[in-house]
Amino acid sequence: MKKFYLENGIKIIYEYRNTNLTSFCISLDAGAVREDEKLGLAHVTEHMVFKGTSTKNELEINTLCDKYFGFNNAMTNYPYVIYYGTALNEDLDNAFMVYSDILVNPSFKEEGFQQEMNVIKEELQEWSEDNDQHCEDLLYKNSFSKRRIKELIIGNEETLNGIKLSDIKEFYNKFYVPSNCVIAFVTSLSEKEVLDISRKYLENWNKTPSTIHKPYYETNKPGVFIDNKVFSGSKIQYSFPIHHLNQKEMKALRLFDAYFAQGTSSKLYHNIRTLKGFAYDVSSAIRYERDIKTYNLYVSTSTKNIDDVVEVIDRLIKNSKEELIIDNERLKDIRKSFMVKRELFIEKSIQLAKELSTYETMFDNCEIFYEEVQELDCITREDIIKVVNKVFNNATIEILRGHD
Repeated sequence: MKKFYLENGIKIIYEYRNTNLTSFCISLDAGAVREDEKLGLAHVTEHMVFKGTSTKNELEINTLCDKYFGFNNAMTNYPYVIYYGTALNEDLDNAFMVYSDILVNPSFKEEGFQQEMNVIKEELQEWSEDNDQHCEDLLYKNSFSKRRIKELIIGNEETLNGIKLSDIKEFYNKFYVPSNCVIAFVTSLSEKEVLDISRKYLENWNKTPSTIHKPYYETNKPGVFIDNKVFSGSKIQYSFPIHHLNQKEMKALRLFDAYFAQGTSSKLYHNIRTLKGFAYDVSSAIRYERDIKTYNLYVSTSTKNIDDVVEVIDRLIKNSKEELIIDNERLKDIRKSFMVKRELFIEKSIQLAKELSTYETMFDNCEIFYEEVQELDCITREDIIKVVNKVFNNATIEILRGHD
């Protein structure tokens, strides 16, 4: 992997992979945490750049995307917004031209603005109908008082109704700037070809650098929060802050997660599903993104089993803090399992491009992504026990109660 800088400050990450495809991801430090009071503005801006440029209308943009990309998309997260896709090597120039144009030359016309806002409101409705997502949204809302993650990335109907085209232009001009931009390429094309294409379309993009974002974290509100919704079944989610962990402790947490909550032999799965039959879905997530940084547990169960599931999770956490039964051979297997899953995760070049670009945006160092799996054999059972006792305290528990 190599890193280059264009004269205007754009970072280019180059990762060679022997393939006929090129994946690239353009990451900008223009996520939801950059908003002021107009929640959802970052996501609306992501939508609006596709509505037209100084030379192309929306249909022409969509037609070119279908022509040159095998896959393309865009996404807004709390710490970043990304525009990404995969094309044949021979089509990279044209594919990159399309995305460069929408990022550098958006027209932001009044025509089509209200229609796109209606589309986003439909997306908001679908968001709330996803019960797993809705439960996590409530989890974060009940966990924190001031952090941006307590509100939806997409905003809410009230804030969306208050967003004007002038707000979008102001947000774009402030945060869609070269100094905020990282582009990762995963390709078999040469470094020179990638840099030549990047310079061809972006070297004349010059804007004043934006302010540096400083992440804000706060202590979570511990306790059990219960919300009711009309749907079949119930959702249980636990959340623990991890923003206070260093890199070695994060490695220990990842290994513990592989043992505790990942796979059909994990402690959670075995005790909740295999032995008791309390749930079908049992999983976890280490949300390591800047501005998020939480460790979450997820269980889908029937309403009648809520108390039993909570009792099992609490007992397993307590037992893990007091006595973690992992011998050296088991720890070796856990490391291997984690490594295999990581390799599978980045097997798709587009996924690797996303990780490298967003890590550079979030941490100013994409090498951290690779360092996460280095020297795992140096993590001992004692290291894992220490991090378990450091993390698993004062959980925020969200129960989205449906009906059976």
